[in-house]
Amino acid sequence: MCNAPQNARLVDLVFDETTISRANADVEHERAVAIFDLLEANSFWPVGHEVPSGTVPDYKLKLGVVEQRLVFNIADASDNPVATHILSLTPFRKTVKEYYQICESYYEAIRSATPSQIEAIDMARRGLHNQGSETLQERLSGKIEIDFDTARRLFTLICVLHWRG
Repeated sequence: MCNAPQNARLVDLVFDETTISRANADVEHERAVAIFDLLEANSFWPVGHEVPSGTVPDYKLKLGVVEQRLVFNIADASDNPVATHILSLTPFRKTVKEYYQICESYYEAIRSATPSQIEAIDMARRGLHNQGSETLQERLSGKIEIDFDTARRLFTLICVLHWRG
């Protein structure tokens, strides 16, 4: 984080329940793990948001999907609106589709495949996940600064939002 205040982070994340429906158990598990991991360790700063000197900038994020666009509603820790950013989901469609296909293969494999087969599928899954994470960082550039680990966890959540189950 080049220009971000030190320790800028997310402390809460919720979904716009009007745009999100429940998914299968595997996807719900991915979402729960991603939210937990994201809130435990992340780097998140709405570019240009000024914070008083000596304070740790904590943010709350509400994610939703409106008209095939991903909506980031960001507030400070006191629920004061900070920024709203809307991203087209189009650049993520192919990666998300391929990611879900490989995830299905992975979940099938962990039930019956050999360890080497599972490892090969998992490597492909991680590669697609990295690709989606890089796309997210690029799309948020100049709007929200996030590190790669934060981008990975947010990409998992984008998958859940986009493919509503």
